[in-house]
Amino acid sequence: MTLAPGKALRVAFGETVTELANDDPRIVVLDGDLGSSTRVDIFEAAHPERFFQMGIAEQNMLGVAAGMATVGFVPFVSTFACFAVARALDSIRVLIAQPRLNVKITGGYAGLLAGMTGKTHLMFDDVAVMRAMANMVVVSPADEVETRQAIKAITDYEGPVYLRLTRPETPILFDDAHRFELGKATLVRDGDDVTVFSTGVQTTRVFEAAQLLAAKGIETKLVHVPTIKPLDEEAIVDAAREAGFVVTAEEHTIIGGLGSAVAETLSDRYPVPVKRLGLADTFGESGPNHELLEKYGISIEKTAASIETLVRAR
Repeated sequence: MTLAPGKALRVAFGETVTELANDDPRIVVLDGDLGSSTRVDIFEAAHPERFFQMGIAEQNMLGVAAGMATVGFVPFVSTFACFAVARALDSIRVLIAQPRLNVKITGGYAGLLAGMTGKTHLMFDDVAVMRAMANMVVVSPADEVETRQAIKAITDYEGPVYLRLTRPETPILFDDAHRFELGKATLVRDGDDVTVFSTGVQTTRVFEAAQLLAAKGIETKLVHVPTIKPLDEEAIVDAAREAGFVVTAEEHTIIGGLGSAVAETLSDRYPVPVKRLGLADTFGESGPNHELLEKYGISIEKTAASIETLVRAR
């Protein structure tokens, strides 16, 4: 089954926050001069009185969001992941995470595919940074369907959240029956040859890689993990107990991301071999999307080949 094309997660974000704000006067958006890229320009057009253009001053923007949260607003901070996580980290840590304020930080253009903005704008270690921070929830949805549901869920959640959003249009993995729940993993595909945990838009690639593998007689069990913190430890332990060996896949460095979270959990609770698929300890570069996915080993084809090698070796 080939996945149908879908909207970019950033578009689903702009549309959903705008829709929620129609009924929730607490929602405000703070933009770091990137509204047409992160698509909070959709919100600006609909709710100009609740849209705050903060300019290229990310640390200040996070501080303003913290202040707004203290008086009852639900601020969504919108900028690129590289600016939110790397440039404004001290503000997040001291002003938002430590007092556990109700700020939603959206890291746009996260991962490897940032539209040829240059290596300085690539951020694929953001999950590692944010999940290590106390009080922070980390969410990485797979498609537009899940993104819309995740935004509703984090709006209802009282506390700081980091929402990871990617730039390109993304295939639709889930139908309307899908239900996102904070802290819960989702079985996407069943199989008895290998178990793969994946997160974010990489799950769509693993799903299509599983189709390639099925044609070779390898059946993949695919578990999607949209909430990396808090992690669905029970789902991970249960799958590991059943399979005796698991693989993780992510559009993120293998250091500190989903793979590390799974390995840490299993080392404590049910030690089994864990193979992490993702980006190596490296910085990225600009280039066309497919070429980058191929070079860094996380394309559909490269993912299928890596999983096949692991299965054949066992």
